[in-house]
Amino acid sequence: MEYVYASLLLHHAGKEITEENLKKILEAAGINVDEVRLKALVAALKEVNIDEAIKAAVPAARTMAVPAAAPGQAEEERKEEKEEKKEEKKEEAAEEEIAAGLAGLFG
Repeated sequence: MEYVYASLLLHHAGKEITEENLKKILEAAGINVDEVRLKALVAALKEVNIDEAIKAAVPAARTMAVPAAAPGQAEEERKEEKEEKKEEKKEEAAEEEIAAGLAGLFG
């Protein structure tokens, strides 16, 4: 994966993705460079339009499903909803009492 990251870094910097440039980045990061992987990646990337690949990947990432909430999380959310409903009922009851009191004064 670090080879791909180094390639993306070079691309973002506007530098050519060559074995020499990739090797410099990987060595600077303290990674032991595998020459075979390095050559294979450079050869594979010659056929790839990186900008197009990134554009294609971004919409796909946005449409990925959001992981389901943990069981405890769902239970906690239900408790919060119940508490909110209780508070709303209390507020409605208080408003009704105020209205009844005003009706008694002016009624």
